[in-house]
Amino acid sequence: MRTLLLLLSIFIQSTMLVEAAKTTSNIENIDLNIRDHELAVTFLGLTEGEATLIQGSSGENILVNAGGKETDAELEGWLNLYDVKEISKLILTKNEQELSDKQINRLITKFSIKEIITTRELSAHISKKLNLTNKPTVISWEQGTKEKILPEVTAVVQFIGNEPNEGMDFTLDFFNHRIFLMTSFTQRAEETLLKKNLENINVFKIPNYAAEDSLSEKLIQYLNPQISILFPPEAEQPDPDILIDLHETWSEIYSTKKHGTVTIKFTDSNYEVITIPIEEEE
Repeated sequence: MRTLLLLLSIFIQSTMLVEAAKTTSNIENIDLNIRDHELAVTFLGLTEGEATLIQGSSGENILVNAGGKETDAELEGWLNLYDVKEISKLILTKNEQELSDKQINRLITKFSIKEIITTRELSAHISKKLNLTNKPTVISWEQGTKEKILPEVTAVVQFIGNEPNEGMDFTLDFFNHRIFLMTSFTQRAEETLLKKNLENINVFKIPNYAAEDSLSEKLIQYLNPQISILFPPEAEQPDPDILIDLHETWSEIYSTKKHGTVTIKFTDSNYEVITIPIEEEE
């Protein structure tokens, strides 16, 4: 069954490939036509940092992280492309502040963000730096937090830490699908995750751009992901040992540097992969 699902996913990916230029200005708006019992998770192809867009059938948009310090224009371009006019929740998973206060305030204003969800360490800092009249609510999640964030979508915080290279790691449960968005890359985090019920993850967002020693072979085999997503920075290459370990689990690997923006659209029983590749400049 697993092999059949992998082959089906490869076939769908090849038939759903979308041609695009490097800038979003050359692409028509994307209508994912999300219906009842459907979910779309999009890993945005920014030149720096990470940003993941979650969209449900209610029309609500949730953004997980918001790219790097120089990617605000890129991020807004992609959000406009996906017809995002408002963001109900911004989830920030890293304790280290990647965005400037100016960027966060601009994002809140432009997309009418109602709620910011983050770690306890970062929530206090953000609350102090918001200089808006209509400030969003700032909430800190704890390890074990379980919240329904969209119709039929539940977020579960699997690990949260305050040591260097730690942050918030959480899963999204949608029918029988599990999406794992991992940020931490410490031995302590891995030891905690190995005790969780995390076998057979459908989609795995790898932490720290899959840089050297970010992820152990043991955890990769335990998660056994069908699809793995990399957000590699421009100047670095992922650890080849991590890629080998992923290949050995028969995981399909998508890199935003190589494949561009990656959307995975889920129904209650299946999923399809849509990529918007980056066209190399001549």
